[in-house]
Amino acid sequence: MAARRSTSAPSLAALRARYLVEGVALPAGLLASLEADPREGAQRLAESLKKRQAENRAEGQRLRHMLKFEVELWAEGYVHIAGVDEAGMGPCAGPVCAAAAILPHGYKLKGLDDSKKILDEAVREELATAVKRDAVAWAVGWAQVAEIDEINIYQAGLLAMRRAVEGLSQSPDYVLVDARKIPGIAQPQRGIIKGDAQSLSIAAGAIIAKTTRDRLMLELDAQHPGYGFAAHKGYPTPVHLEAMNRLGVLDFHRRSFAPVRKALGLDPEQQDLFTSGR
Repeated sequence: MAARRSTSAPSLAALRARYLVEGVALPAGLLASLEADPREGAQRLAESLKKRQAENRAEGQRLRHMLKFEVELWAEGYVHIAGVDEAGMGPCAGPVCAAAAILPHGYKLKGLDDSKKILDEAVREELATAVKRDAVAWAVGWAQVAEIDEINIYQAGLLAMRRAVEGLSQSPDYVLVDARKIPGIAQPQRGIIKGDAQSLSIAAGAIIAKTTRDRLMLELDAQHPGYGFAAHKGYPTPVHLEAMNRLGVLDFHRRSFAPVRKALGLDPEQQDLFTSGR
């Protein structure tokens, strides 16, 4: 007579919930036991767990790669390294927002990446919340629409980043910046091309800047229905351009940007400043 399976052994459903859904670390021997189990469900679970292990290894390697600049600087004796990035260079409405974040040594947050690659708003918010919770320090800096129109969008982005660095409760020893250098700060710094995809600290600043500005645009959408700010976040989409022509230009539209000037009946080329960016 075949021996009965122990009733105290966890079911495959329980194993799936614990180790696949909840992500609890696998105990030694469990995967081998599942691979030796002839049941189809056990084989499927084993394959899923092996796939998850491979994904976790790949994610760990990606995160280690994104800490390469920080690791070098920590080894040189720099303790607090701030990553800085901005959001809102391209829209023709609303301020530009920058954020700076100092991560703990060796910090790795699963899923933290270039904010442009993270399309799900809820995921971005979860990551931003985790960074704010775990960071040694973080701060946001703004450049308002009047400043954008006065000094141009590129300089306004730098101004917002400087304000973010200056707002940190812990002064950084070194600053990593996405693609440029910030005038007027005392710390040594390095601009990294596509920095939010190369440095975890810059990615942390980018995700805070992006989610902070997006929340502001949601507030503006509630205050000014019909423009679609919740969807396009101020970018000059066809919906936004049509709304400006139909409903008018608002105080927080950037009058140095060609689409806004055109909606006002002005020469769109006369003061069309640098408008590329995120």
